[in-house]
Amino acid sequence: MPNPLLLFAAQIVAILSVLLLAAGYLKTEPRAASARVFALMAVFVVFYLLGGMDGDNIDPNFRLDLSAFDLILATGANAICGLFMIYCFLIFQEQARFPYPLLVAFAMQVTVDLVLSFINVFQVGEPDSAALSLLSTGMDLLQLVFVGFAIYWTLKGWRADLVQDRRAFRWFIIGFQGALIFAVMFVENFLLSGGAASNQTEFAVIIYAIALITLGMLLVALRFDFVSLSSVIRKVAEMTEEPEREGSKTFDVDSFNAAFKQGEMYKEAGLTISMLAKKLHMPEYRLRTFIHNELGFRNFNAMLHQYRIEEASEALSSKENQNVPVLTIALSVGYQSITPFNNAFRQIKGVTPSEYRKRMQNS
Repeated sequence: MPNPLLLFAAQIVAILSVLLLAAGYLKTEPRAASARVFALMAVFVVFYLLGGMDGDNIDPNFRLDLSAFDLILATGANAICGLFMIYCFLIFQEQARFPYPLLVAFAMQVTVDLVLSFINVFQVGEPDSAALSLLSTGMDLLQLVFVGFAIYWTLKGWRADLVQDRRAFRWFIIGFQGALIFAVMFVENFLLSGGAASNQTEFAVIIYAIALITLGMLLVALRFDFVSLSSVIRKVAEMTEEPEREGSKTFDVDSFNAAFKQGEMYKEAGLTISMLAKKLHMPEYRLRTFIHNELGFRNFNAMLHQYRIEEASEALSSKENQNVPVLTIALSVGYQSITPFNNAFRQIKGVTPSEYRKRMQNS
């Protein structure tokens, strides 16, 4: 049986670490949607930890009587995976719209789990246990899908991310937060039967892991001399002055535009930052820092979209091109299909390419 004092201490450490991270994030980025989602997720992680402090497996000297809040605690804990998915999307998929079907699925999962928790807590009627078990398993699988999307969005665009610390933070999200949430959900819902009371050692391992990860996140934040985890995400990699190699060309905004814009490099389909660095004969890390610091882009693909949509909008507004298909214009500026072109155009201009053409030609 796990040491009750050590288990209780780990739960307290995890709760305090999570709350401090959330408070620091909100203090640093009070208007950021990701900060508010992270804070809500942190509160629900605390709900999950508190829910494990009133079970029969807890030593009576450290047990909390939270039976009056069982429904609230269970509902909050069931929302963690969906909030983690939204949190990763907000941080790593900037300027994109959150998929509406996933939002509906998240709302459905929380609602269904709320109903199931209500039935379990208050023992309402004599429900079909087999049907409820099947429904509960479906909701558990849906939560794992949410974590999968969070990891996917964290990985997506890693190469195009121009903020060095945020690129490193992606691996931290996947290696620790995502892996821990996925493992806890999978182990608790599919490998352990009978709950924490019947699996005291496994439950203690989960609590120790959460305490270790959350404390580590807090120490990482303090190590960077910032208040919160947000600072690790937002910190800008400074452009260091390096001695120019003999015979190397000076590189500034004008020379970049001369090569990239006037040379129409952005029109090359499938262009990546490593390919561009080779074309410009410069190290990839210097190009990343230059684009971020000097041109103000946080993501390489965002820069490509800006240049491409700018030229596409000029072509769409020209009366000479009024009979040219939108797809042809999309292909001419570097897109390989119509869907990413439409999405990027709508994000930058606020309307679809067809609507933009109609508006400009009628003005």
